[in-house]
Amino acid sequence: MTAEAPTSTELRAGPREWLGLVVLTLPTILLALDSTVLNLAVPHMSADLKPTSTQLLWSVDIYGFMIAGFLVTMGTLGDRIGRRKLLMIGALGFGIASVLAARATSPDMLIAARALLGISGATLMPSTLALISNLFKDARQRGTAIGIWVTCFSVGIAVGPVLGGALLEWFWWGSVFLLAVPVMVLLLIVAPILLPEYKDADAARIDLASVLLSLVSVLPTIYGIKRLAEHGADVMAIGTLVLGLFFGLVFVLRQRKLASPLLDLKLFSHRAFSTALLVLTLGLGLMGGLYLFITQYLQLVEGLSPMKAGLWLLPAAAALIVASSLTPAVAQRVRPGYLVGGSLFLSVLGYVLISQVGSTGGLPLLVIGFVLIYTGISPMMVLGTDLVVGTAPPERAGSAAAMSETGMEFGIALGIAGLGSVVTAVYRQDVGAALSPELPAASTDAATDTLAGADAVAAELSGPAGAELLEQAREAFTNGLNLASGIAAVVVAALAVGAVVLLRNIPAGAAPEEDAESAGTDAAGPAPEPVAAGEGR
Repeated sequence: MTAEAPTSTELRAGPREWLGLVVLTLPTILLALDSTVLNLAVPHMSADLKPTSTQLLWSVDIYGFMIAGFLVTMGTLGDRIGRRKLLMIGALGFGIASVLAARATSPDMLIAARALLGISGATLMPSTLALISNLFKDARQRGTAIGIWVTCFSVGIAVGPVLGGALLEWFWWGSVFLLAVPVMVLLLIVAPILLPEYKDADAARIDLASVLLSLVSVLPTIYGIKRLAEHGADVMAIGTLVLGLFFGLVFVLRQRKLASPLLDLKLFSHRAFSTALLVLTLGLGLMGGLYLFITQYLQLVEGLSPMKAGLWLLPAAAALIVASSLTPAVAQRVRPGYLVGGSLFLSVLGYVLISQVGSTGGLPLLVIGFVLIYTGISPMMVLGTDLVVGTAPPERAGSAAAMSETGMEFGIALGIAGLGSVVTAVYRQDVGAALSPELPAASTDAATDTLAGADAVAAELSGPAGAELLEQAREAFTNGLNLASGIAAVVVAALAVGAVVLLRNIPAGAAPEEDAESAGTDAAGPAPEPVAAGEGR
């Protein structure tokens, strides 16, 4: 693929393209919001619908399962039928599913609506990222646009607890889902006007067997990882993991034989692509895993309400916004390997600080540490995403974006499972050693299971016994958080070194495709011509 000068006037995006980016940020913010709001609504929803423990678990997890399972398929489907078309189909489905979830009258109806939300969400994420590569041909502008995209996703995660908490204080639990409806209606109206259509006119039909294999490999693997974190290495966890990995191997072997595969394995021959994908997967996974326990610390150790806990997370979100906005400009002067690696060492410092947080008075240190973590990962998110999407040929940008998103889903699942196992092991050991032998067996089991369980048991005990139990449980949970954060610091330090070594040859300000050419890799032929906005409608 021949690289054109990034300063060419004809490559630079104008006002229409930047307005198109605004349109693409709408579903991005919304999907980030939707990933957090149900966790706040669970107590209210449980009181209304009265789900069993299994139904409650599925109502929360099914959304992530469906997104992870369908991302690869939807990313490739967008490349073939049109990315704008897929985005609009997903927006319509997401809006309808949001109404169904808000008006659910039974746990099964809510689970079905959440499954539809996940499938629709899997169409939105790769479509938005791939369309950015169509709107912004200039490497610098694309880097800035992806920085804005990353920032908007992070803003959605940050304001989700605050906005969700406010809605739950004034309205019923279903109101958290109705946030999506006006956003999706607006997207359906303006997308045909501001977004270009783009598809690979020469692409073959999608291989349905590959679609099925991708589902039966991703879904059991994600489920097995989650179960491993919740129940340990039981038969179900190991069995589903083995099943998912087996079908994953079959999927890979089939892709190698197909002339037009669902997942183009040749993309992994690009060092920039494979390195960026690995760093994104592990870096975001560790951050996502620790984020879960940080929110628990704020609410169960510091005793903050969900809304106040969300407010204490806003400084980190603000740091991420600033760092993501500055990253494209800094990347014009500093090599991506040095920028990503150096900033990850800043995250290492943040993890080290959180490893020193105490069970009392630890809030300031926790917030400072989390600010450093968010600041340090922002160049990785911006440049890593740009490297993944920019390295791929234009006709495969949707597939590359889907791999980036799938890697994030796997990374977060692994982060929660790995760090969660550490936190749980330390917590149960420390609490079990501190509990009074006179405590009833049922109370002992509840207290050693989770910090929330210990909180409930402490509330039932009278006098100083309850306060002592709660103090011990909080101390044990904090010890687990400290160890998990220390482990994350070591892994992220290794990632930082790897980024510096493996990405050191990419010059500052270079487009990812330029690096691919310099490495002698095949860009897989000429890019198809984009379809003009509105054409064929």
